Amino acid sequence: MWSKERMGKAGFIAARRWRRFSVSLLVGKLGVGAALVASADWPQFRGPNGDGSYPARDDGKPHGFPVEWSEKENVVWKTPVTGRAWSTPAVMGDQVWMTNATEDGKKMYAVCLDKATGEKLHDLLLFENENPEPLSNRVNSYGSCSPTIDEERVYIHFGSYGTAALDRETGKVVWQRRDLPCRHFRGPGSSVVLYGETLILSMDGVDVQYLVALDRKTGETVWKTDRTTDFGDVEPNGKIRGDGDFRKAYSTPGFVTVDGTVQLVSPGAKACYGYEAKTGKELWKVTYDGFSNAASPVFVDGKMAIINTGFGKAHLLGVKLDGGMNGDITGSHVEWDVFKRIPTLSSPLVVDGKVYVTSDLGILSRIDAMSGKIEKVTALQGRFSASGVYADGRLYYLSEEGDTIVVDPKGEMEVIATNHLDDGFMASPAVDGKAMYLRTRSHVYRIEAQP
Repeated sequence: MWSKERMGKAGFIAARRWRRFSVSLLVGKLGVGAALVASADWPQFRGPNGDGSYPARDDGKPHGFPVEWSEKENVVWKTPVTGRAWSTPAVMGDQVWMTNATEDGKKMYAVCLDKATGEKLHDLLLFENENPEPLSNRVNSYGSCSPTIDEERVYIHFGSYGTAALDRETGKVVWQRRDLPCRHFRGPGSSVVLYGETLILSMDGVDVQYLVALDRKTGETVWKTDRTTDFGDVEPNGKIRGDGDFRKAYSTPGFVTVDGTVQLVSPGAKACYGYEAKTGKELWKVTYDGFSNAASPVFVDGKMAIINTGFGKAHLLGVKLDGGMNGDITGSHVEWDVFKRIPTLSSPLVVDGKVYVTSDLGILSRIDAMSGKIEKVTALQGRFSASGVYADGRLYYLSEEGDTIVVDPKGEMEVIATNHLDDGFMASPAVDGKAMYLRTRSHVYRIEAQP
């Protein structure tokens, strides 16, 4: 096992670089799919494809993720991460990165753990804020935006408080931006995503609403697109209803290819948009009444987008994807609308043409993705803010009370196991190799079946 103590810092870094060269060589020889299984990364919020599903092995065999654990069973390591931050760990190579923040938001950090040992490799103070705006709620944190990773850098985002690219080896800041305005009001929440040579940020506040793509190497702006939403919230006296509270969103966009064009699908308050991912050009939109969206979109075989409309009254929409998407397509492309037991926070999963959603109060529903028909409902115990994952043919859902509930998605949606860890979950899980990385309110765990 590599360690700084055994190899020294210079040797430790050189070994990491050799590993990355080896992975690159494997990609060239065996193809991306084989390298994906070999490197087994979870590089961003909701995983390698942004949909919460861990790719199956090429040989069809299970990865070997654990089914049962506790504070005393199948815990490889447990590392305290003090502060108040709900970002999902991002895993690549031998590193686990996440954001952290003080409860008052005056200090914001990037934390890196050694994947094998849980040792803190970096605990970096990136941004200090003299007067951060109060969160005004107990749901969000100042560190809810999850990082994303590429082979050289990790990209850390705290909304308008700051965005930075760090060298993964040294932890040094390569570039940073603190000039992208947005009054989040109840704190930032949208995670960053990578596309090509750009890093894409979602900035949906009470004052301004836009997406911006930054050059991932330099941090310079490549494109910026304002939302074109008619919020319909201006009072007769000219005042904006709720001080703009109904204009906010916290969602992370997803990518889908339609007729050869890669689209960036981004839910915002009152409307979800499809943009050309390369240029930011608006292509289409679907309108609705919801706001403060937190759930990411998911897609079904490039034929359907599944969109959660957010707070107010959460609806789940099935939106047909085809070459005729242009302008406002609400009337022409919304195939179905489900409004029973839909969550306001967690993102859906798609497995074998079925959509799985867990309401805030723990009602799990299986919905046919093409028709919108509710096929099965099962009650889980607890409250749920984190998004679930699908791995090795099982669904994993994390409750605010600290339980991870493992479900067989087929048939009667049987609960296979309920596993408790102390201090409860707000952060969504990360999956890597045959291990799960679970962040409670105070610790990060590596959970893996022990021989």
